[in-house]
Amino acid sequence: MSSPPKLSACIITKNEADRLANCLRAIEGLVDEMVVVDSGSTDGTPDMARQMGAKVFHNDWVGYGPQKRFSEDCASHDWILNLDADEVVTPHLYQEIKALMARGPDLPAYRFKLRNVYPGKDKPRLWADYHNYVRLYDRRKVRFRDSLVHDTVDTRDEPVGQLHGSATHFSARSYAHIRQKLDSYTNLQAKALKKPAWAIWARLPFEYPFVFTRYFLFRCHFTGGWDGVLSSHLAAEARVKRLLKILKAQKELKAKS
Repeated sequence: MSSPPKLSACIITKNEADRLANCLRAIEGLVDEMVVVDSGSTDGTPDMARQMGAKVFHNDWVGYGPQKRFSEDCASHDWILNLDADEVVTPHLYQEIKALMARGPDLPAYRFKLRNVYPGKDKPRLWADYHNYVRLYDRRKVRFRDSLVHDTVDTRDEPVGQLHGSATHFSARSYAHIRQKLDSYTNLQAKALKKPAWAIWARLPFEYPFVFTRYFLFRCHFTGGWDGVLSSHLAAEARVKRLLKILKAQKELKAKS
């Protein structure tokens, strides 16, 4: 019988010294190596990662997908557990992955849920929204997309399993941090997305109320009280800004041509 596959954790960072320790601590004993790819931290993130036993590499920021792919290439093992520095594997997910790797995975890729936590809170709210992403996979079969904006694994036609455990996602240090992240993300989207100007103008009057309602009601932010209202507002605000940035980018491009 072949031995169980070894597992590498891959994490990209920049100025994550205040959050990376919790991420690394939660996977101690689960993975066979921890790989941290830093893009120029000034807060001691690389040194802290080394102190916790991680292998640290530097790579200037090249976009979400390419940076994740670089981290995959730095790993010693083919099976990858890809995490962000603000994500913490729960004990349930830890045991599930440990058992899966011990018996040998049946599929080349597995999804698990990343449950969001409001800034300043220590656990997800009732009916917390989540993303369900492929984060455990065999890099010989699937890889992250080579996209500046979309940091998702391209599974092509490969079968994908679903894990029952989840990770906790501490995505923002504050609401100001959320707005900053959304602004940065929509800047990238505005460069990558192509939409007719007439379609953007048609959407603008309805974008804010539509997105706010979708987040507050259908993503159940109403269970978060004031935090839910503010989170829904920031999401809707960002979507409006994205449309305006696309219009601006198209106008600047037209002026140059």
